[in-house]
Amino acid sequence: MFFYLEPEVAGGIGPHSELHREDGRLVVTRLNYQFDGWLGDALLETTPCFIVTDAARQQIDDALLSGASFTDVEVTRSDLFTDLCDDKALPRFWWMVVAGKPEVDDFGMAGDLRLVVSERALALLRRVGIAHAEVQPVSD
Repeated sequence: MFFYLEPEVAGGIGPHSELHREDGRLVVTRLNYQFDGWLGDALLETTPCFIVTDAARQQIDDALLSGASFTDVEVTRSDLFTDLCDDKALPRFWWMVVAGKPEVDDFGMAGDLRLVVSERALALLRRVGIAHAEVQPVSD
């Protein structure tokens, strides 16, 4: 069974990101995730990118889940984050690059840029913390 997963959005693509359009879609080659707030989830989104905490990355790697790889992400805080969260510490984050085939691999991207995850991936993510994510079964 597979699910659409819409993670917490705690910010957006920051000014140090590098991106361009290719065949009508946004391609990000360097990601700066700029936080505006954070409710604490281990998986976050700013379309078309996802970031995960170091703990989540470790568990995904240990479970040998397919369809995702990890690379560096620059994390910054906006003035809004400073106002709302004061000096709240942020853990280490990684950019989760999703390249799997939806409804085949554990992580994939639907045509509408929604994250598609396997039942196994969803169970793992729930253990590491995605309390603010929206989950919906993929209908056949």
